[in-house]
Amino acid sequence: MSTSQARAGLAELGLGARLFAQGAVTWFFAKRGDPVARLLHAPWRDNPYPLYRELRERGPLVRSKLGALVLTTHQVCDEVLRDRRFGMRTSDGSYGDPSAAAVDLQLSLLELDPPDHSRLRKLAAPAFRPRRLESYRERIERIADELLDRVAERGEFDLVRDFAAPLPIRVICELLGLPPLDAERLAHHGKVLAGALDGVRSTRQLRQMRESRAELDAMFERLIEQRRADPGEDVISDLVAALDAGKLSGTELVQLCDLLLVAGFETTVNLIGNGTSALLRHPDQWARLRADPDLAPAVVEEALRWDPPVQMTMRIAHEPVELAGRQLPTDTPVLALVASAGRDPAVHPDPDRFDLDRPDRADHLAFSSGIHYCLGAPLARLEAEVAFRALATRLPHLRRAGAATHRPTSIIHGLSALPVTTNHTLTPT
Repeated sequence: MSTSQARAGLAELGLGARLFAQGAVTWFFAKRGDPVARLLHAPWRDNPYPLYRELRERGPLVRSKLGALVLTTHQVCDEVLRDRRFGMRTSDGSYGDPSAAAVDLQLSLLELDPPDHSRLRKLAAPAFRPRRLESYRERIERIADELLDRVAERGEFDLVRDFAAPLPIRVICELLGLPPLDAERLAHHGKVLAGALDGVRSTRQLRQMRESRAELDAMFERLIEQRRADPGEDVISDLVAALDAGKLSGTELVQLCDLLLVAGFETTVNLIGNGTSALLRHPDQWARLRADPDLAPAVVEEALRWDPPVQMTMRIAHEPVELAGRQLPTDTPVLALVASAGRDPAVHPDPDRFDLDRPDRADHLAFSSGIHYCLGAPLARLEAEVAFRALATRLPHLRRAGAATHRPTSIIHGLSALPVTTNHTLTPT
């Protein structure tokens, strides 16, 4: 073993020890009843909404025993997300989990402040304009039908693996002009890299993150060279032209491609999974959608409010700020619990009820707010609408066939498995 390999091994051992200690501390406080610590651990994170209720009852701005400041209400979350005095980085330019930062696991736009954020977002935005995306509706419907054709005759299938995941993966691949790729492999990369938002928790997870990032980077580096030699009418060709015009660097382009791919399907996978689970847990609402598939957009918004794919997001004060009666010094991080905001009774009466007739269902922060409002929100909404409509019209007898399995993450909230049965009934297209 070389000296460099020995040093790397010792560094990994040291990192593993630190991560184990951090996990032990948060588990200790979780067992002692701290609601923020419990958000980080099973079984509490699988259903965090009682914890959010407890935190809201303490006030709009709560300090955990872990030291974290969390925002609990719709008003204060929206206020911070829109406030330009808060951003993603500290005054020295650092961000987030130091272990992830050390191996360059940042996710581009998600962790940038203006002017770099504004520059890169402007380059990516045209691909996600609602008018352009609407031209994809027929293709999304075709993909949904193909997937349902494959699974319906089996009687039982996994809604996440066989429908919720491959649908947005195939769509984003078409949007980016990618060749047909292994949907299960991409779903794996999505879970691994989305898990990085929670921070690195083990050396095994860190190795998985490095492997996924390296595989995606290599794929996009090859594709960028192909598009430079033979441009097409796709997003990556547009970004390569911007690269050659000096509007972004090569590293920024690869990072942006990684983000557009992973973020382009990760949110939607969990939106479809969470929304379908909610419908099947509320048979009266599932019956309403089956009777009137035009309620599909209402399902999308109520699912986003009731059980959003992204539960929380961090912001850092760029200057001294008074917030909810508390003085925050420069560089103070705050955690906006956007999922708690969706259950705030001050905005949503009877918030724990899943109701497609709710007039305020779209008043949620599931896609964030302000300058970091989710660029892919129109695409996620369109894909989920098509998915819920297709399930209601083609599989009207869909029901659960076993217990759902939750993903082991706190920021991204979703299901890794949802067994369902169709009773071998498929309505023709």
